[in-house]
Amino acid sequence: MVDYQGLLQAGSPLRPAKAEAPARRWIGTGPWRRLLILAALAAVWEITARIVGSPLLLPGFLTTLAAFGQGVASGELPLRTLASLQVLVAGYAIGVVAAAILAGLATASRLGAELLSTLTAMFNPLPAIALLPIALLWFGLGTPSLLFVIVHSVLWPLALAAHSGFRAVPRPLAMVGQNLGLGGAAYVVRILVPAAFPAILAGLKIGWAFAWRTLIAAELVFGVSSRSGGLGWFIYVNRNQLETANVFAGLLTIILIGLLVESLLFRTLSRLTVERWGTQNP
Repeated sequence: MVDYQGLLQAGSPLRPAKAEAPARRWIGTGPWRRLLILAALAAVWEITARIVGSPLLLPGFLTTLAAFGQGVASGELPLRTLASLQVLVAGYAIGVVAAAILAGLATASRLGAELLSTLTAMFNPLPAIALLPIALLWFGLGTPSLLFVIVHSVLWPLALAAHSGFRAVPRPLAMVGQNLGLGGAAYVVRILVPAAFPAILAGLKIGWAFAWRTLIAAELVFGVSSRSGGLGWFIYVNRNQLETANVFAGLLTIILIGLLVESLLFRTLSRLTVERWGTQNP
């Protein structure tokens, strides 16, 4: 016999559950939660700056926002940002292609796996900043040196992540692809890549973060000599002039770009791939 009273008390479909408050439902959505977190961090920043009481040491959020607006209005901040992004995207793309080749070779043969294992053991622990003197000797000042250190920072973590993802593909799934007659590029594209894409996506995110760090640090060196840097040069010049608010405005620009890339690019890519394929929970 069905206990209808118990079902009603448990909130069964026979009696609709109490509607969620509109405010709670509004706050519960992902974008608004992130905005609330950012607003709270901005408030903490402003309060801390007022407690410190020294704009030279720590300008407040409102002061930094004003400096950011002035930099955008003058056109200097957008130009510096564009210069950095052009180099960053080019180096990141080269690193992704190189990582895909290494991970493919490592998956296809034991020799390739040993090659990737040896190279990553040698070069992955090596900081990209340590290669700046070599980049100067080999390529001189300018974009090629920046590309060299960016590719180094992206290549190894992404290749490791992709190879680990390929190795983690369940054997039954691989056997299904082979039974369907898939081989070569079709097997990789239709079986291996979708199954390993959560690991690949994680590697792409890590590579992007490493590329940003390396670029800004490298521009602080190359920009000093060639005056052709992007955001790193902007930060360096304003630091020398004790314009701390402008320094924080440059840092705020990097943070905003990181948030935009995460929200618009990686989250969209995740929804269109791993969440749709069912290989990762939304």
